[in-house]
Amino acid sequence: MTDTATASSLYGRHLLSLLEWSAQDILALVGLAAELKGARRDRQEYPNLLGRSLAMIFEKGSTRTRSAFELGMLDQGGYAVYLDSRGSHIYSKESNKDTARVLGRMYDAVMYRGRLQRTVQELADHAGVPVYNALTDDFHPTQMLADLLTMLEHKPGPASDIAYAYLGDARNNMGNSLLLLGAKLGMDVRIAAPQHLWPEEDHVARCREFAAQSGARLTLTENVQEAVQGADFIHTDVWVSMGEPVDTWGERIGELLPYQVNAAVMAAAQNPDVKFMHCLPAFHNAETRLGAELMRQHPHLSSGLEVTDEVFESPASIVFDQSENRLHTIKALLVATLCPEPQVRLDAPQDSFRVRVPAG
Repeated sequence: MTDTATASSLYGRHLLSLLEWSAQDILALVGLAAELKGARRDRQEYPNLLGRSLAMIFEKGSTRTRSAFELGMLDQGGYAVYLDSRGSHIYSKESNKDTARVLGRMYDAVMYRGRLQRTVQELADHAGVPVYNALTDDFHPTQMLADLLTMLEHKPGPASDIAYAYLGDARNNMGNSLLLLGAKLGMDVRIAAPQHLWPEEDHVARCREFAAQSGARLTLTENVQEAVQGADFIHTDVWVSMGEPVDTWGERIGELLPYQVNAAVMAAAQNPDVKFMHCLPAFHNAETRLGAELMRQHPHLSSGLEVTDEVFESPASIVFDQSENRLHTIKALLVATLCPEPQVRLDAPQDSFRVRVPAG
């Protein structure tokens, strides 16, 4: 790997998963995000996307993703338009292929957040403009960019020096994506879940191929202690899809309760600097309607579901750093893919931007 890369190499690219992105691509994008974060803090952000437009297709609801894409475009001088099935013909009267060709004629880029990976692939195949996967059942690449930036902020240095564990249902987009991220970047990744909730075998095999090239260490285990010992970061996610009825959660809660992130699990890392991460929303208390209903049906969970409130509210929790970094990394994605020569700061020369890529 070379020690420098430019974000301009990402111009015109899709982000459908990290499968098609190299380690250098990922690190260049996250380097740009760190620069943009500093420029925004200093009120020196250069508007790379004046007059550019983004169509946002939402099949699933969102707080962080919608806010990050809309505000990212606004900060950079562009604008975003929200589309869902209630206010458009998407999903009901018009095919994905036709939708892609319509939006590609009008907008500079298209974002999709929904169920099927093949839907975002079809949009990319026919739109003729960059298409971004903002979450499917299989992958969550924009979350991975934010997670990587967050981990590098809390453990500076080569990405390959980082060890992290993921506990819970690992068949979902977060389990798949965290395994893939670490495999690409030579990281030490541990997945702890019941074996039937591990990522699919073909995905694990692909990740092991990437790991053989990058030097990554991949561990899949049912043993929480094995997964967390020596970890720098412990990740989790909700145990059941938000769309599933509450009365179907009982069996899943029973089998995943041993994988709850609690004070004992954090201590088992035997690392005083270990941090807790969660892509949010999290069921750590009964202060939401769904959380209250779950804890009413399962009183033994009064301290939280996939993570206890004690851990979520502790100094070890960096979940809101993650949440903020959705903005900076998504903005970097927009700038890098829509601007051939990104500029970061108002007070910098036009050709001044280069990203230092950490070794590893």
